[in-house]
Amino acid sequence: MKLLRTILLRLISTAITLFGVAVIVFVVVRVVPGNPIAMMLPPGATDADILRLETQYGLDKSILQQFLIWFFDVLKGDFGTSITTRQPVSGLVLGRLPATLELSIVALGIAVALGGALALAGTRFRDGKAEGAIDVTSGIALSVPDFLWGLVLILLFGVLWPVFHISGRISPSLDIDFTTNFYLFESIVRLRFDVFSDLIAHMLMPALALAIPLAAIISQLLKQSLKETMHLDYVALARTKGYSETHVIVHEALPNAILPTLTLVGVQFTFLIGGTVIIERLFSYEGLGNMAIDAVINRDLPLIQGIVILFAVLFTMVNLFVDMLYVVLNPRLRNA
Repeated sequence: MKLLRTILLRLISTAITLFGVAVIVFVVVRVVPGNPIAMMLPPGATDADILRLETQYGLDKSILQQFLIWFFDVLKGDFGTSITTRQPVSGLVLGRLPATLELSIVALGIAVALGGALALAGTRFRDGKAEGAIDVTSGIALSVPDFLWGLVLILLFGVLWPVFHISGRISPSLDIDFTTNFYLFESIVRLRFDVFSDLIAHMLMPALALAIPLAAIISQLLKQSLKETMHLDYVALARTKGYSETHVIVHEALPNAILPTLTLVGVQFTFLIGGTVIIERLFSYEGLGNMAIDAVINRDLPLIQGIVILFAVLFTMVNLFVDMLYVVLNPRLRNA
């Protein structure tokens, strides 16, 4: 019962958070200077034309009325109509979401692989020059933001040594008729490995730019956790049995040391999704982040609101999952 109560409290807290985000987003996009309706109309449009569109989009009502209409429509899954494309926002947002999710998941996989390898190598060769080199590498990776890594990768692999694509999501010649927008998944299911390799070639640079700082965080935390675990009695006992140091690290210390890192990865995944906004723009990747910047430039209020709400739902759902994982792994938190 305590576990159910804890889960219920987390769900209520999540719902309150999402409502707060909805209020903030709605207010902020309306206090920004500029008239989006005027931007839609050609030069010479009359006041009657502006009034007609304001009525069509409900902008002639009070702020409270606009919010209530918009909020209850959102609860029904209706995010309104995009001002610039005149298409339903829900369709536009959900159409780009798979691209951003695929990019984030690939970036997370790279970060875990790089960070884990650095942590294991730093632990295996601790108290030596190799550990110092790994610490310096991690420090540099962490101190440079992801968008600067993106610029470095574009210069290296797009200009000096152009072996990877640095723009777009897929080559136009391979743009097959996908059933879903999960291109990577669908190319595997269809056994179209030529399409899969092309998608990876387009995705690798933006994913790497996102992954490098996160890999440094994972490396530092996991290495510290491994060092603490290596001094425990059961690890010393494994050494007395004659196991190699690599075996002791991987099979004895790692299973316990990895738990704090797993929870960190869950939290950092939300920041990774947020980082896609700039990276997608930098690499002209057709995801949700790129669409968000276009929506802000065009002052497309319904589209901005829809994208931010979707990002907020993603963040809160991931955080909720991490919270639940904490509760399941640590029974003491069930009484918190």
